[in-house]
Amino acid sequence: MDGGKPMRYMILLAAAVSLLLLVGGVGAADVGTAGMRNGTTVNIQSGGQSYPAYITTPEGGGPFPAVVLIHSFNGLEEGYRVMADRLATEGFVVIAPEWQTFEESPADNVTEALIRDTVAYLETRPEVNSSSIGLTGFCAGGRYTMLFLPQIEEFSAGVAWYGFPYSGGQANGTPPAEVIGNITDPMLIIHGTADEASPVADIYRYATDLDAAGKYFELKVYQGEPHGFMIGEDGQMAETPVAESAYQEMVGYFNRTLG
Repeated sequence: MDGGKPMRYMILLAAAVSLLLLVGGVGAADVGTAGMRNGTTVNIQSGGQSYPAYITTPEGGGPFPAVVLIHSFNGLEEGYRVMADRLATEGFVVIAPEWQTFEESPADNVTEALIRDTVAYLETRPEVNSSSIGLTGFCAGGRYTMLFLPQIEEFSAGVAWYGFPYSGGQANGTPPAEVIGNITDPMLIIHGTADEASPVADIYRYATDLDAAGKYFELKVYQGEPHGFMIGEDGQMAETPVAESAYQEMVGYFNRTLG
């Protein structure tokens, strides 16, 4: 942390939950593109259709842990590719399927099938450790992370960014809170207190429900941050101290749970 920047932590509930209050930001390195590797696009066959997916891998032979990245409702913006490339430099194979290829708001079962088929594709790659696969998602992808982590057994951990635990999504599907009982893997939830689309009060409520069900989770909340704070309006990955801090939270979490 930059010296002198005010910060305080508090334990929420009894389950390894931390609330990070940042006033004015924390000091950290640029979140930009330095050291990035270029990925490639592959096609994932699902439901009789072919979905493009961006995949990027670390240098070396592996096998490496893998992460499935689910983009927001705004599509697979360039910032997500940059993030995936950067995660590859951290030692993860990352794949990001374009789940809106055929419909802006597909039914949950269509997206779930795509994510399952994406995992099946990863399991064919020799550089992937198929017993160590994580899930992360942003906005609608955060909701999908909360929803699919309990239902797709191949996942070992998840990071949900500003998701919607009590929403059925645009296609009026199942709210993630309804499948809490099925959760067997650890989850990190990252959110901002100024999120108008997904009020932080819903996240605290979800955390309370997770704790009551005895499900392990961690919570990182950034004071004053709005919905979608990792990707700017230009579609690029945000280059802010908060974005860097949150990115490092995800990396550290996956290192602990997938490593």
